[in-house]
Amino acid sequence: MTPANGLLTSSGFTFSLNPYTGCAFGCSYCYVREMPAAKYRDEDWGKYVDIKVNAASLLESEAKKANRRGEALSIFMSTATDPYQGIEAKTKLTRSLLEVMLSLKEDMKYLMVHTRSPLSTRDIDLFQKFGEKILISMSIETDLDKIRKVFTPAAPPIPARLNALRTMTEAGIPTRASISPMLPLSKKVAKKFKAVTNQVALDDFFMGDGSRGARTERMGIRKKYEQLGLLQWYEPGAYKKVLAILEEEFDNIDVFHEHTQFKQY
Repeated sequence: MTPANGLLTSSGFTFSLNPYTGCAFGCSYCYVREMPAAKYRDEDWGKYVDIKVNAASLLESEAKKANRRGEALSIFMSTATDPYQGIEAKTKLTRSLLEVMLSLKEDMKYLMVHTRSPLSTRDIDLFQKFGEKILISMSIETDLDKIRKVFTPAAPPIPARLNALRTMTEAGIPTRASISPMLPLSKKVAKKFKAVTNQVALDDFFMGDGSRGARTERMGIRKKYEQLGLLQWYEPGAYKKVLAILEEEFDNIDVFHEHTQFKQY
């Protein structure tokens, strides 16, 4: 577990948890690309995944120490990788971490699982045991798969993510669609999301990359928008038009910024 800081702390989390180092989805806009651990590695981001093989035993030990110190266990999984990328199907590392957290459930305050992978449905049986102490946040940056293919071609297709979210919602698990980070969307996005979940969050490059958009600018994302002729979507206030559409279907929307408190707390 890594002690939370910055935006995670202001959102009520005390720890982040990353089962892997690196991520095979290799999203072009991922802020982790600009972090030292990735920036100065020989392999390109998206080309490597390190497995933290002893993560489950470490988690149990660290969680118990945190409890003895009186620290609340409000965990965000994950901040710098996807806990359900392809290799998880074989390693079941994330599943082992969930099993550890379930054994400590009485001492846990909250767990958010943030992913963009339909593989997450594999662990519905464990999610259900957390009751209201868990939220599955499915990252769906756009409802247009043609846009997804431009920015993150190795990530799961949008229809598969929507179907996964519906499956978990229907299984009684607290879920949300997380537009994170916001890419160009259609006017039907709110209705599409309402059909699969009861909660939604909204984030863009300027609110969520940890540097008010500077990291995203350095990665050349603006050029992709220019090539698509969609530069109007790449500006600090662009999220407001999406927010207005979402408000037609959702009563409460988490808009991610420095002072956001997740409403599940």
